[in-house]
Amino acid sequence: MTALEVAAVLEDWAPLSIQESWDNAGFCIGLPQTEVKGVLLCLDVTPAVIDEALSLGANMIISHHPLIFQGLKQICGQNELALMVAKAIQHNLVLYAAHTNADKVFSGVSGQMADVLGLIEQEIHQPEDQPELISSVGLGIIGNLPEPEESRSFLLRVKQCFKLSCLRTGPLHTSLIRRVAVCGGSGTPLIAQAQKRGADIFLSGDISYHHFFPGDGHTIIADMGHYESEIGIINRFVQVLSEKNLTFAVYTTQCCANPVYYF
Repeated sequence: MTALEVAAVLEDWAPLSIQESWDNAGFCIGLPQTEVKGVLLCLDVTPAVIDEALSLGANMIISHHPLIFQGLKQICGQNELALMVAKAIQHNLVLYAAHTNADKVFSGVSGQMADVLGLIEQEIHQPEDQPELISSVGLGIIGNLPEPEESRSFLLRVKQCFKLSCLRTGPLHTSLIRRVAVCGGSGTPLIAQAQKRGADIFLSGDISYHHFFPGDGHTIIADMGHYESEIGIINRFVQVLSEKNLTFAVYTTQCCANPVYYF
């Protein structure tokens, strides 16, 4: 099975055509015609992840975040990125990313979050018009809990479900949580939509100080961290790939690539 055929499996699920204009999802390094011996799945490509792939005999790395976002004018070992690119090329690795396209499909990053929380009646939180696609796409998921939960109990469950060491929130406006909006990654632009759609809580990452102020006086704003909200996409990658009869091993990284530490 070639890297191109592996990519086609992911793109049937999350087409590259729906990625954001600024994104760089798809093939990043390597020849699509390469025969795949093993695939390593990760959120971010780091030097440790590249070494891990080599030690496992995996010659394809599938990440959520693309290794290269902007153009490189030189690959001369001038920084960590250049060193990683050079090493990947030297060892004939194929690097592929499913980023905002995996953010915007229903069962993508936010869908994974919603499933972990057990949300029912799920909908795309901020849908986009994509007439060429049968199913709707967009950012975030909004849904309901099967039964209302006391707000503090729900927040403790969020910490448990996502294995969080901490969770930042604004004022707990409501004592009961029933309607929940989630967005993996940086979800600040979706706060107003969460308030408009009557969410009792909006759960995302990268929320800045001023966005925790009362706002509409109803929706609780909660920041679980960028990495923590997206790391579950690796499990979705596994599910998508496992639906096919693969001729190689699929590994999930054991390296923690979260650049944020808590003390």
